[in-house]
Amino acid sequence: MTLHTEAEYLAALRLFDALIDADSANNAALLPLQDAIHAYEKAQDFHPGIPQTIAGRIEIEMFRRRLKQKELAALLEITPSRLNEVLKGKRQINLDLARRLYQKLQIPADFILDAA
Repeated sequence: MTLHTEAEYLAALRLFDALIDADSANNAALLPLQDAIHAYEKAQDFHPGIPQTIAGRIEIEMFRRRLKQKELAALLEITPSRLNEVLKGKRQINLDLARRLYQKLQIPADFILDAA
Protein backbone atom coordinates (compact mmCIF):
# COMPACT_ATOMS: atom_id res chain seq x y z
CA MET A 1 0.00 0.00 0.00
CA THR A 2 1.34 3.42 -0.96
CA LEU A 3 -0.12 6.82 -0.17
CA HIS A 4 0.43 9.47 -2.82
CA THR A 5 -1.68 12.46 -1.77
CA GLU A 6 -2.58 14.28 1.41
CA ALA A 7 -6.21 13.18 0.91
CA GLU A 8 -5.12 9.53 0.83
CA TYR A 9 -2.97 10.13 3.90
CA LEU A 10 -5.84 11.71 5.86
CA ALA A 11 -8.19 8.90 4.81
CA ALA A 12 -5.60 6.35 5.96
CA LEU A 13 -5.33 8.09 9.34
CA ARG A 14 -9.12 8.00 9.78
CA LEU A 15 -9.20 4.31 8.83
CA PHE A 16 -6.33 3.57 11.21
CA ASP A 17 -8.17 5.30 14.07
CA ALA A 18 -11.35 3.36 13.27
CA LEU A 19 -9.48 0.05 13.24
CA ILE A 20 -7.72 0.84 16.52
CA ASP A 21 -11.03 1.74 18.20
CA ALA A 22 -12.83 -1.36 16.90
CA ASP A 23 -13.33 -4.22 19.32
CA SER A 24 -12.19 -6.94 16.92
CA ALA A 25 -8.60 -7.93 16.17
CA ASN A 26 -7.46 -5.89 13.17
CA ASN A 27 -3.70 -6.43 13.31
CA ALA A 28 -3.56 -7.81 9.78
CA ALA A 29 -5.07 -4.58 8.41
CA LEU A 30 -3.25 -2.25 10.82
CA LEU A 31 0.34 -3.18 10.02
CA PRO A 32 0.36 -2.40 6.27
CA LEU A 33 -1.67 0.74 6.93
CA GLN A 34 0.78 1.83 9.62
CA ASP A 35 3.70 1.23 7.26
CA ALA A 36 2.05 3.26 4.50
CA ILE A 37 1.34 6.13 6.89
CA HIS A 38 4.92 6.13 8.17
CA ALA A 39 6.33 6.00 4.63
CA TYR A 40 4.18 8.97 3.57
CA GLU A 41 5.19 10.96 6.65
CA LYS A 42 8.88 10.20 6.02
CA ALA A 43 8.59 11.18 2.36
CA GLN A 44 6.90 14.46 3.34
CA ASP A 45 9.50 15.10 6.08
CA PHE A 46 6.70 15.15 8.60
CA HIS A 47 7.80 15.48 12.23
CA PRO A 48 4.83 16.07 14.52
CA GLY A 49 6.86 16.11 17.73
CA ILE A 50 5.71 15.10 21.18
CA PRO A 51 2.05 15.89 21.88
CA GLN A 52 1.57 18.88 24.16
CA THR A 53 -1.75 17.78 25.64
CA ILE A 54 -2.59 15.09 28.16
CA ALA A 55 -4.99 13.51 25.66
CA GLY A 56 -2.21 13.39 23.06
CA ARG A 57 0.21 11.73 25.45
CA ILE A 58 -2.41 9.20 26.52
CA GLU A 59 -3.13 8.36 22.88
CA ILE A 60 0.59 7.88 22.20
CA GLU A 61 0.81 5.47 25.13
CA MET A 62 -2.28 3.62 23.90
CA PHE A 63 -0.61 3.24 20.51
CA ARG A 64 2.75 2.17 21.94
CA ARG A 65 1.14 -0.44 24.15
CA ARG A 66 -1.39 -1.48 21.49
CA LEU A 67 -4.29 -0.89 23.88
CA LYS A 68 -7.87 -0.07 23.09
CA GLN A 69 -9.67 2.54 25.15
CA LYS A 70 -11.47 -0.12 27.18
CA GLU A 71 -8.20 -1.88 27.97
CA LEU A 72 -6.48 1.36 28.95
CA ALA A 73 -9.43 2.34 31.14
CA ALA A 74 -9.12 -1.00 32.93
CA LEU A 75 -5.36 -0.48 33.37
CA LEU A 76 -5.99 2.97 34.82
CA GLU A 77 -8.88 1.62 36.91
CA ILE A 78 -11.36 4.16 35.56
CA THR A 79 -14.52 3.77 33.51
CA PRO A 80 -14.22 3.75 29.71
CA SER A 81 -16.62 6.70 29.53
CA ARG A 82 -14.40 8.76 31.85
CA LEU A 83 -11.34 7.99 29.72
CA ASN A 84 -13.26 8.89 26.57
CA GLU A 85 -14.28 12.25 28.07
CA VAL A 86 -10.67 13.00 29.03
CA LEU A 87 -9.45 12.11 25.52
CA LYS A 88 -12.09 14.33 23.92
CA GLY A 89 -11.29 17.23 26.26
CA LYS A 90 -14.71 17.18 27.91
CA ARG A 91 -13.32 16.33 31.34
CA GLN A 92 -10.26 17.57 33.19
CA ILE A 93 -8.04 15.15 35.03
CA ASN A 94 -8.07 15.12 38.81
CA LEU A 95 -5.22 14.33 41.18
CA ASP A 96 -6.17 10.65 41.36
CA LEU A 97 -6.07 10.23 37.56
CA ALA A 98 -2.87 12.27 37.34
CA ARG A 99 -1.25 9.88 39.80
CA ARG A 100 -2.43 6.85 37.80
CA LEU A 101 -1.11 8.35 34.54
CA TYR A 102 2.27 8.82 36.19
CA GLN A 103 2.40 5.41 37.87
CA LYS A 104 0.88 3.21 35.17
CA LEU A 105 1.87 4.99 31.93
CA GLN A 106 5.06 6.70 33.14
CA ILE A 107 3.87 10.07 31.80
CA PRO A 108 6.19 12.55 33.54
CA ALA A 109 4.60 14.30 36.52
CA ASP A 110 5.87 17.72 35.43
CA PHE A 111 4.18 17.28 32.04
CA ILE A 112 0.90 16.28 33.72
CA LEU A 113 1.03 19.31 36.02
CA ASP A 114 1.97 21.73 33.23
CA ALA A 115 -0.69 20.42 30.85
CA ALA A 116 -3.50 20.19 33.40
